[in-house]
Order: sequence, then C-alpha cells, then structure tokens
Amino acid sequence: MMDTQIDRELLEKIADLTGKPVGAFNIRKDSGCDGRQSTEHIEIANRADGKSGIDIRIKDGTVGETCHIPVIITKPGIEEMVYNDFYIGDNCDVDIVAGCGIHNCGNQDSRHDGLHTFHVGRNSKVRYTEKHYGEGTGKGGRVMNPQTVVYLEEGASIQMETVQIRGIDSTKRDTKIICGKDAEAVVTERLLTDDHQVAESNMEIVLDGEGSRGRVISRSVAQGNSTQVFYPRMVGNSQCFGHVQCDSIIMDSATVKSIPAITANSTEAQLVHEAAIGKIAGEQLLKLETLGLTPEEAEECILNGFLA
Repeated sequence: MMDTQIDRELLEKIADLTGKPVGAFNIRKDSGCDGRQSTEHIEIANRADGKSGIDIRIKDGTVGETCHIPVIITKPGIEEMVYNDFYIGDNCDVDIVAGCGIHNCGNQDSRHDGLHTFHVGRNSKVRYTEKHYGEGTGKGGRVMNPQTVVYLEEGASIQMETVQIRGIDSTKRDTKIICGKDAEAVVTERLLTDDHQVAESNMEIVLDGEGSRGRVISRSVAQGNSTQVFYPRMVGNSQCFGHVQCDSIIMDSATVKSIPAITANSTEAQLVHEAAIGKIAGEQLLKLETLGLTPEEAEECILNGFLA
C-alpha cells in the first residue's frame, strides 16, 4: 500500500492521506485492491453481485467515524467501471472521503468511471468529499466520469463537496439526489479546466418530502480553450425550499454554458436559481498589484479565493 512516491502524492492530493488511514478504508490502485480495513461499525466488502466495486455498510448509530475510499491509476491504458454502494443506518454522523487521481505518462488513455449509490437512513448525517486530479507527461488522456445517486430518508442529510483540482482532460458528472421528509441536500461543486479540456456537470435534486431542502453552489474557472457545461436542476414536489447558484470565471478562449433550472410541482414549493459568468475584474487585479503582487500572482490569488 502506497508503495511509490507517485502513490503517496496522488493520495495526499485527492484524499489528504499522508500515511495509513485511521478507521475504515479501501484503496483501489490500477483496477485492484491495494489495501482494505473494516471497523466494528463500518464494514467494507466486495460486491456480492460480482460487479467491480465494493459495498460499504455503516451500522445504526455510528458517530464520528471516517471512511476513505480513494482510487488511483498509475498506468496508461486502464479503463474501468466501478460500482460502490453505501448503506448508512439510522442516526449516524459520518464522513466519507473518496476521490480519484490519475498519473498518465503514456500514449493510451487512462479512464475511471464510477457509480456511487447512497442509501442514507433516518436522521443520519453524511459528509461526502470527492476530489479529482490528473497529471503526467504522456499524450494519453486522463478521463473521469463519476455518477452519484443519493436516497435520503426522513430527516437525513448529505453535504457533498465535489472538486476537480487540475489535469482532467474529459469529465462528465451525473448527480441525482432524492430527498424524503425533512431531508436536506447541500452540494458544493468546484471545477477548474485548462487547455482543451472538457467538463460537463448534470445535477438534479428532487425534493419529494414535505419540509425537504436543497442547495447547489457551483463555482468554476475555465482557462485556455477549455469547455464547460453546467445543468443543475431543482425539482420541488411538496412544501420545500431549493436554491441553485452557479458562478463561473471565464478566461482566454474558453467557453462556459450554465443552464440552471427549477421545476415546481406543488404550490408550496419555493425555488430560486441564479447564474453568473464573467472575467476577473480589472480593479481586483490592480488592487493586489498595488500590494506588491505580480500580475500572475494577483490572478492566481483571485482564482484560489474564488474556488476556495
């Protein structure tokens, strides 16, 4: 586990791991298991249906535990589809840290596609973090296509943070969250593209239950000749509240398309959406340059703060 410097650097970038994780974990490397550990309250096992992936079962009442499930690819030519299912019991309060890092120095594409399905029990709280990162000097592409489906039972909540740090040539993200009575979903998305990279994000939050709440906060930076498309949708089927906010900084010759949508199927649904795309304001750069920063440093400071 973590045999090479590349392994260690990738795991630190995508999962903040600097050694063996504490608690439950499953580290996937180059389409195989590179290390696994269950705990008294969190069980990780191979899927019973024979598909590639794992089942994670978290017992009722589990509080204060973290489960790490990062994926790294260090060889060119690997293409995989992984299915991970999470079964979170009632009255839990847990953190789940995923993420995928690709190091590709070859001429063949490296690709990781994954479907994560969450079943979150009554009154449980889940914080889910997923970071994506790519690197390498090869001409082969670094491709990631994550799918996430979440079912929230009564009183349950999920705080989901998805981050694309840098270096992913192509990604298509599909996210769907279905909220029961008094359930809450908060999704924070941060995305950076450059060169000729392409990113598409499709997101739907369905507020089925009375008193359910949903919020989407999407921030992105498009540089070079990259292309981004965002399609967040909020659907209100009962007395509920939903808010969608998309903000993008566009630079160089990039293209950004943002299409937020809200659908109310109940007179008691309260839904709001807003979107903004623009360049870095000149006065912001000037202010930082007067403090001693170079134009490049000032730009980097603004972008880091925007995506923080």
